[in-house]
Amino acid sequence: MDNQFISLEMLGDYISYLHEQECRQSTIAKYKKDILDLYQFLGVDAKIEKTDICLWKQSLIKKGYSVSTINGKIIAANGLFRFMGRFDCCVKTLKRQKRIFMEKERDLSKEEYIRLVQTSQKKGKLRLSLVIQTICATGIRISELQFITVEAVKSGYADVNCKGKQRVIFLPKKLQQLLKNYTKKQGILSGPIFLTRKGNVLNRCNIWREMKELCHDAGVEAGKVFPHNLRHLFARVFYSVEKDIAKLADLLGHASIETTRIYIMETGENHRKKLEKMRLIL
Repeated sequence: MDNQFISLEMLGDYISYLHEQECRQSTIAKYKKDILDLYQFLGVDAKIEKTDICLWKQSLIKKGYSVSTINGKIIAANGLFRFMGRFDCCVKTLKRQKRIFMEKERDLSKEEYIRLVQTSQKKGKLRLSLVIQTICATGIRISELQFITVEAVKSGYADVNCKGKQRVIFLPKKLQQLLKNYTKKQGILSGPIFLTRKGNVLNRCNIWREMKELCHDAGVEAGKVFPHNLRHLFARVFYSVEKDIAKLADLLGHASIETTRIYIMETGENHRKKLEKMRLIL
């Protein structure tokens, strides 16, 4: 196959390769979208040149994409180039200063989380209420909800296998009881608990959409409400109690503590309040 051009056939082969490497479905979908964007930028049957990839990179900057978004697209493209043997076309990601504080607009508080749960219950969305509580009480990823099974609820823990790593997630007794009641009511006898009407495992889009519908009635800003933010809230609450970042990293399934540090960031406003409490100004 000609490695001078990006073709849909080449993209298909690369996607198959990612599946063989056991990449997450969400990662594969993102890579596919990002590479299709590059494909459209270059044009059909356009020969791959490093200068054109650099122009694509500059176009992303001009469009005002965030650094993390641009770097994500570059990583996807570089992965394809390496697969094609076109290492000469790989471009560098953008450098950015290490983040110290979380944006206030994304700081979901425990009180806001409680309002989301209560609002979902008032709306009769029992499944959504339990999904929100399960993620926030255990710190699991959306993709790991499939491991919350009837068997896991009975034993009180779930064996999670993600990104080639296994870890045990314990279920708080109160959550365990709530899930037992739910499975009994729904007639779920075995396997994953959180399913669609068609019997498929709930995915990120299903949960994201339902959570957004709670925002207005719960009085919570929409920018704070997305499934992964519940995992961040779990991390911050756990760390406030335990102050053990290494253990937290293990619980979250992080390979690097540096990743875990991002999860326990506080807002600049919270940091300012701590400075005021130090009373070092006479």
